[in-house]
Amino acid sequence: MKFIPGIYIAYLQNRSSQRNLKILIRFLLLLVLLIFVYSALFHKLMEMEGHQYSWITGLYWTLTVMSTLGFGDITFSTDTGLVFSIIVLLTGTMFMLVLLPFLFIQFFYAPWMEAQSASRAPRAIPEKTRDHIVLTKIDSVTTSFISKLKHYQHPYVVVVPDLDEALRLNDQGYNVVFGDLDNPDTYRQVRIEDAAMFVTTASDELNTHVAFTVRGLDVDVPIIATARNPASVDIMEMAGCTNVLQLGEMLGQALARRVVGNDAMAHVIGSFGDLVIAEATAHQTPLVGKTLKESELRENVSVGVVGIWERGRLEFPAPDSRIGENTVLVLAGTKEQIEDYNELFCIYNVSDAPVVIIGGGRVGRAAGNALARRGMDYRIVERLVDRVRDKEKYVEGDAAELEVLQAAGIMDATTALITTSDDDTNVYLTIYCRRLRPDIQIISRSNLERNVPALHRAGSDFVLSYASMGASAMLNVLKRSDFVMLAEGLHFFRVKLPESLAGKTVAGSGIRQESGCNIVAVNVDGTMHVNPDPFFQLESGAELILAGTAEAEEQFLIRHLGRK
Repeated sequence: MKFIPGIYIAYLQNRSSQRNLKILIRFLLLLVLLIFVYSALFHKLMEMEGHQYSWITGLYWTLTVMSTLGFGDITFSTDTGLVFSIIVLLTGTMFMLVLLPFLFIQFFYAPWMEAQSASRAPRAIPEKTRDHIVLTKIDSVTTSFISKLKHYQHPYVVVVPDLDEALRLNDQGYNVVFGDLDNPDTYRQVRIEDAAMFVTTASDELNTHVAFTVRGLDVDVPIIATARNPASVDIMEMAGCTNVLQLGEMLGQALARRVVGNDAMAHVIGSFGDLVIAEATAHQTPLVGKTLKESELRENVSVGVVGIWERGRLEFPAPDSRIGENTVLVLAGTKEQIEDYNELFCIYNVSDAPVVIIGGGRVGRAAGNALARRGMDYRIVERLVDRVRDKEKYVEGDAAELEVLQAAGIMDATTALITTSDDDTNVYLTIYCRRLRPDIQIISRSNLERNVPALHRAGSDFVLSYASMGASAMLNVLKRSDFVMLAEGLHFFRVKLPESLAGKTVAGSGIRQESGCNIVAVNVDGTMHVNPDPFFQLESGAELILAGTAEAEEQFLIRHLGRK
């Protein structure tokens, strides 16, 4: 019963419900008037037959006949009275047994049930909510982002303009608020002035509109928007967006950064302050067959190996980790140390064969442009004629046909990028390319995170998830300089040295054994010590840069800082 006032308010706030209620009231007034007229005519006709009845009796007769009960205790004896009884009976059947139930259900009961459902959809968040993320859509990117927010126990809310969708998401466990995206009151209800970030991933036009609305309410809140059209970036920034993410461009560039098959040099995939993260293939280099200790990379070029990729599987290295033909090393060091590595290995595995890119959409074109900036040749396989931009760089046809792939140079290429927007197609083409060329490097795009393992099993060396990459980019903006995700499963984060570890050496800290994180660098009074040796002493007040999985990061925060 305590919910009835809320349901009643929701019912009355709906303009359609207000209109329906007026129609129902008018019908009831008409029915009452009809009953009164029939009761009056009953008295007149009975007087004509020589009978006298009270007004209560007349009302009683009218209601029993109209409702078809017809007890038969009061009847007319003349034809006029019987015709009148038939008219009352027929109109009563129409009004009370047909129209009244229909109108009641249509104009009152159904809207009331809808209002009852609407009352379950939250329209505001608690007043004490602070530093939350406000989202405008549930899609593959925001679903992945929400998963990461839950991991870091960061509050969020999704604004949903459709009631049925809001109820469905609410029942699924999402934190939602029902409200129109273009209504400033909606963002007041989600306390946008206290939010840590606002994220919108709808169409370019809607993103611009809602960003402009939010910026009008708060000049400081960071606004993150996605853009499909490059021309929309400037407009969104003028509307108030802090960061505009072109996820298609970003994914294409990320795929291109993973192309390491044309040489053995280290290619930068990201940075963390003065710390540079790069990847290098060990294929056809003297490193193959050696352990990390035997490779003497730390002694020769001072770079640290912080991760090892083996056909899509990330491992954190140990001194006895063995380097194979398909191993890709994740290196950490200064810019100079990475250059020293390249001087040592630039002579190995050199190839002029073009990279084969399957799929000429936004992602494929962005990957081609990124490769061109690196001075690498490429060929794009595209079956849609209107997507073919440059006859020299494009091969028109279906990638499932051997002749088309051969024309693109698949038999000589060291790397194939599979960039279509359909995960089923990507799995199909990955299996096909792996069968054609067991030794080729295959980098695949996945639109949904759940399909990443399937693409690895199909033969991909690397799989980049569109959803995960977008979510990671948003998380990087949220956490700013304290956190960077450079690859699926590989996090870099910055923390102050816990007092319990002050005075201990890197080896004596037990960080790796207890949490699974690696110390990549130590910042002492502004001086960055990259890849510190095991005997490096950790001083109080120092800053650690650690690498690890999300689970390893969580273990470190729980064990050494007492928080998640």
